[in-house]
Amino acid sequence: MEKNKYQELVKKHTPKENRLYNGMLAFLVGGLMGVIGQFLVEFYSSILEIPTKEAGTFMIITLIFIGCLLTCFGFFDKWVNFAKAGLFVPITGFAHAMQSAALDYKKEGLVTGIGASMLKLTGAVIIFGVVSAYVFGLIRILLFGGQV
Repeated sequence: MEKNKYQELVKKHTPKENRLYNGMLAFLVGGLMGVIGQFLVEFYSSILEIPTKEAGTFMIITLIFIGCLLTCFGFFDKWVNFAKAGLFVPITGFAHAMQSAALDYKKEGLVTGIGASMLKLTGAVIIFGVVSAYVFGLIRILLFGGQV
């Protein structure tokens, strides 16, 4: 088959993506995640009387736990297929990526399976996050002399 005909055939059968719908859905679901996070902060600070700064940490831990738990039960993949970036981008997506890799490689053992493979997907995020923080920290020091 010719290359051009093959490309036309692939283009014809590739499902069309509704970017506006996906963007709005991700915005709404991501916003809902923010509301849930704020609710957790308010719950921890008001009901459990934890200082607001520490309540933020507890909120993150809670969302990570829920993301990992839903991944273990198999719900998170289905919800991500529906909500797209609304669930995949927040901290729950990071937890899901680590947990799913750990579940996929658990048969290979604790060290060579889970330990070696858990950061396959998320390692790049961690590296680029650390490097970006370092670069932007240097830019801040150069521009503002560390004073902001």
